[in-house]
Amino acid sequence: MATLKEKFYLKVGPMQARVKALAKDHATVPVSKVDVGQVVGGARDIISMLWDVSLLDKFEGIRFRGYSIPELRDKLPKAPGGTEPLPEGIFYLLLLGEIPTYEDCVAVTEEWRSRSVLPQYLIDVLNAVPKDTHPMTQFSLAILQLQKDSEFARRYKEKMPKTQYWDAMFEDVMNILAKLPNIAAYIFRRTYFDGKHIAPDPKLDWGANLAHMLGVSNDPAFKELMRLYLCIHSDHEGGNVSAHTTHLVGSALSDAYYSLSAGMDGLAGPLHGLANQEVLGWIMDLMKEFGGVVPTKEQMEKFMWDTLNGGRVIPGYGHAVLRKTDPRYVAQREFALKHLPDYDLFKIVSLIYEVAPDVLTKHGKTKNPWPNVDAHSGVLLYYYGANQFDFYTVFFGVSRALGVLAQLIWDRALGLPIERPKSVTTEWLENFIKEQQAAAPAAK
Repeated sequence: MATLKEKFYLKVGPMQARVKALAKDHATVPVSKVDVGQVVGGARDIISMLWDVSLLDKFEGIRFRGYSIPELRDKLPKAPGGTEPLPEGIFYLLLLGEIPTYEDCVAVTEEWRSRSVLPQYLIDVLNAVPKDTHPMTQFSLAILQLQKDSEFARRYKEKMPKTQYWDAMFEDVMNILAKLPNIAAYIFRRTYFDGKHIAPDPKLDWGANLAHMLGVSNDPAFKELMRLYLCIHSDHEGGNVSAHTTHLVGSALSDAYYSLSAGMDGLAGPLHGLANQEVLGWIMDLMKEFGGVVPTKEQMEKFMWDTLNGGRVIPGYGHAVLRKTDPRYVAQREFALKHLPDYDLFKIVSLIYEVAPDVLTKHGKTKNPWPNVDAHSGVLLYYYGANQFDFYTVFFGVSRALGVLAQLIWDRALGLPIERPKSVTTEWLENFIKEQQAAAPAAK
């Protein structure tokens, strides 16, 4: 059977031809317009990136290589006896654009296992960091420290031809992904369990091994949750901060370690990857307000209005792009209904889901009154004993690496150039607007 790298190589030539044709024959075709609001408002909705591994539709939600989350939960291979998709399968799909067989997933698992051992120098660096250092700082540092062994950096220094860039990047990506669960678990046990580490189980897949090494739950459903979590958080097209940052840094021909570490630094921001822990914190405050008892619908409505009228937001609701309930939320809700239907915190989440859209619609300041992925994930992790809020973004980071690194291999295979948008000053914009306004009467 052909290896993953060999299968990827067969995809490269035809894809290069497609992208070359677009650049050569259609370079001047307009795709998007830019207005002043977008210039000063974070470049929102400006189409300016090639990102093949996923696409976000405001009504359909995220599609991975054209497949919706319900389709992937159905079609992607499962672990024996399991019902949730293997993360190895989502990576295979994101890289090749094909649904893998179970045997394909096993091959990825085995390859990652062969590359998963953490070097002693990395362990020494992590042990030298104060234990109260934020887990995301430790996570980013660990990825960056591994750069010492970058295949891409070594071969670039040896003047490898451009046609080999993707090959070297592939090796870096596989080495990183292989080690991420071990890195995350090492940080987790060091930070919260006095360094009492749990060895990986060679019989387990990538996601299940992460659950195993955390050591917070022996419930087989926790392994299923981790598989689901790692799949649905794996990518969300290219414009979000972690994805865009990884791509941007990589566009300078930085290796995968520099690129991913930078992306994780972006993920650590409170407006991006920290959202799920903020949601759970808000739910805990809500429970405290009602003495640990699930409130009534009327009490929930009042609590939400008090929150909004106090100038705060309902965390976990609204999305920069989506205009419906996030399919990732729905997938987690279905998991909870199956495995923890009577859990009080899940009942709270369900009640919020029932009440919040109407309250937010009446409030009138939220474009999307529906829940996003962060509205649910923290409660599921908490149920299985992963109650260390500061660590939640690390879980997110392990997952998000699957998508951004798959795309980074393609960036090098397609020879995408360094990203260099044009910037202007406030004065330039003001003068431009004046010129436009002056020209308008003349045009009439």
